[in-house]
Amino acid sequence: MLHAVYAPKSCCISHSRIPCYQKPLAPVRLRVLASLPEPNGVKVEFTPWLIVGLGNPGNKYHGTRHNVGFEMIDRVSQEEGIVLNTIQSKALIGIGSIGEVPVVLAKPQAYMNFSGESVGPLAAYYQVPLRHILLVYDEMSLPNGILRLQPKGGHGHHNGVKSVMEHLNGRRDFPRFCIGIGNPPGTMDMKAYLLQKFSDTERKQVDAALDQGVAAMRTVVLEGFGSRISRFNIGQKYKYHKV
Repeated sequence: MLHAVYAPKSCCISHSRIPCYQKPLAPVRLRVLASLPEPNGVKVEFTPWLIVGLGNPGNKYHGTRHNVGFEMIDRVSQEEGIVLNTIQSKALIGIGSIGEVPVVLAKPQAYMNFSGESVGPLAAYYQVPLRHILLVYDEMSLPNGILRLQPKGGHGHHNGVKSVMEHLNGRRDFPRFCIGIGNPPGTMDMKAYLLQKFSDTERKQVDAALDQGVAAMRTVVLEGFGSRISRFNIGQKYKYHKV
């Protein structure tokens, strides 16, 4: 049986298998690698996670609908004490842990449509398996402020997700964390809608969702896609329904 050799809050991780996305630029050490039982009976897998929020860089896009993926990464960074202070593979990254599970947080800086240029190389460099690449992004098919976690899926015509899939050899079986932003009203242009800031009411809904999202992300990293995430998704689906 493999054994974990991870020291909490360390930035050193190593993995015995190299995924096939792209060749790593150089050897890296983000060390681990096993599943160990916790006192509460939950099995924790100490394999590293790469958590990537999609968005556009620059103050011009701050607070817009298309940048909620960046906002979620900022919220996790703040809550978990993971400082985003390094540029690597065209992304702003931070290395730390959630619980004792090592994570790399990333915000690609090459604009939304080229997000895969960061995700592919980072996944290869830190030797993160496909099942531990969590993509966080805006989703128009969900009402504003509704969250959804899935272990895999398509691109849903989202250009950032398309780019990531292209740089993961067309694979789609990686987790997604979708943040609902709703559809454009009437005949409003989709691009204009995505690059628009939230209304006051929408902003409150999104801020509340980001708080809920941090807790859900902890659950995924520590427990995987189990019954708690299924209940979370159901609760999100009906959270605006009045009984």
